[in-house]
Amino acid sequence: MMRVVLLLISAILYFLALWATNTSNTPAARFRLRGRIALLVVWFVVSFWVSWKFLQLPQTVDPRTHPIDSLISAASLRHNAWLEQASASKTLSDAVTEYRRRYGKHPPPGFDEWYHYATERSSVVIDDFDNLMEDLRPFWAVRPAEIRKRTRDAFVDPWNEVAQLSIRAGKAEIGPDVKPTHRWMLDGVIAMMTNYVEKIPDMDLGFNINDEPRIIIPYSDLQHIYMASAPTEPLKTTVVNDFSKDRSAGWNFSDPGDVNNLTPSTKPFEDHSFTNTFHTYGSIACPPSSPARRSHSWDTRALCISCLAPHSDPSGLFLSNWTLSASPCHQPDLVHLHGFYLSPAAFKPSKMLYPIFSQSKADGYADIRYPSPWNYIDKAVYAPSDNASDPSYDSPFADKKETLFWRGATSEGLSRYGEWRGMARQRFVHLTNNASANTEIPIYLPSLPPSTHPSSQQTQSYKTHLIPSSLLPSLISRIITNADPESNTTALVPLTNLAIVSKIDRCWDSDCPTQAQEFGLGNPTPFQEHWQHKYLLDLDGAGFSGRFIPFLQSRSLPFKVA
Repeated sequence: MMRVVLLLISAILYFLALWATNTSNTPAARFRLRGRIALLVVWFVVSFWVSWKFLQLPQTVDPRTHPIDSLISAASLRHNAWLEQASASKTLSDAVTEYRRRYGKHPPPGFDEWYHYATERSSVVIDDFDNLMEDLRPFWAVRPAEIRKRTRDAFVDPWNEVAQLSIRAGKAEIGPDVKPTHRWMLDGVIAMMTNYVEKIPDMDLGFNINDEPRIIIPYSDLQHIYMASAPTEPLKTTVVNDFSKDRSAGWNFSDPGDVNNLTPSTKPFEDHSFTNTFHTYGSIACPPSSPARRSHSWDTRALCISCLAPHSDPSGLFLSNWTLSASPCHQPDLVHLHGFYLSPAAFKPSKMLYPIFSQSKADGYADIRYPSPWNYIDKAVYAPSDNASDPSYDSPFADKKETLFWRGATSEGLSRYGEWRGMARQRFVHLTNNASANTEIPIYLPSLPPSTHPSSQQTQSYKTHLIPSSLLPSLISRIITNADPESNTTALVPLTNLAIVSKIDRCWDSDCPTQAQEFGLGNPTPFQEHWQHKYLLDLDGAGFSGRFIPFLQSRSLPFKVA
């Protein structure tokens, strides 16, 4: 959660700096100001959490340059470089050569058909399979027969909550014993395969039907697996562009066994729902010397400065490495800062390497990721009305309500002993509803007062200002008025409309009424009516987000909290 706060701070502080020096009063400038002011709302929300302690971080940046300028420039360069390398190949021959160069392997059988399928659809990914290779890398150390056996062991017992998908003769079928409430996942997978399932060889696949990931390998074991998976001989010059014959025979186990006779030591998974799993599972893939492995306690009243430093810029105020910020290894404070670690509602993990496909996973887990089928079936789709008077009409951005909007449930984890106080959704809503006028907020602004405009000959410098939250609206008004005297600053300041709906989910005992009293409960909102609001907040729950893609398709501006 803290990495999200840093990301939001970065955007907001940057726009505040721009406001201080913007002198244009054109309609285009006013429109930009309306978008920028929305970011202030998120700054209000996190003001309690990101307090004066940020000032203790080293201030080593050039005071004449706002750090976010450098971060945006560097991110743009990285993004453009990634796009260029992701589809560098212009012909099939180039793609085959590039695949061998990058991954030290021949492309799989059918790569030519995949290439044509991808290029016909203008895919931006032709050469980059890094995520896929990362997930499959450990399995190069496992014999194919053993992979088939572990797949079968995972889905043969319904208690494991792993669903079977069988592909035979170009047709996919869902296995038995899939919970009716979770069958949509497999239906979605089949929908994704419709255009090419006849090209897939016979096999069985095991799909995790829970939101939480399942497979995590202890650090030392994983290093041995990586060593065993490394190639031991040069790439063969002969290429086989076909799968082995009679593959279905390899999936027909003559002795399926009795799952009721499995001993605890041979069962693939254990149930660790409703318990704090950060040290027993969440951090075990980290090196033994990492802070997450060495620290087994944390003062929840203190901000972990050392946890932020590795993924922050030199000033400590801005997120600079989003990928690193996902790692728990340098962040022992995460033990109390997310429902997945605090008290997952459905968590049956294994420390053995099983080929389990999951829609998402936390950093360090070894599940095989695949695109969520949520967006391939009618779960949450972008389907606005064409009628401008309809509540579900997606109007132009300028005509939307000046609102930061969110509706959701307490689905991040189960709370019985107050764990909800550390869960991201509850913390965010709590911060929104408990703003204090006396809270001093550190804001990185130009050193000149907002009413002063530096000329082109003056050298602008920046410094950290402590500003009471009660004074921020007037400060914003002064900044906007200086930039555009005709602006209606009252209309530009959006409202927050964040609420937990219907009832408190995933709670026991007194934690249910306590949360209901703390948050109050809002009414559910039809999904298509989200488009009325300019700013949409997407707060992840126990796993992947089902809303983010429709939010991106809309004319509203989404904020992502993951």
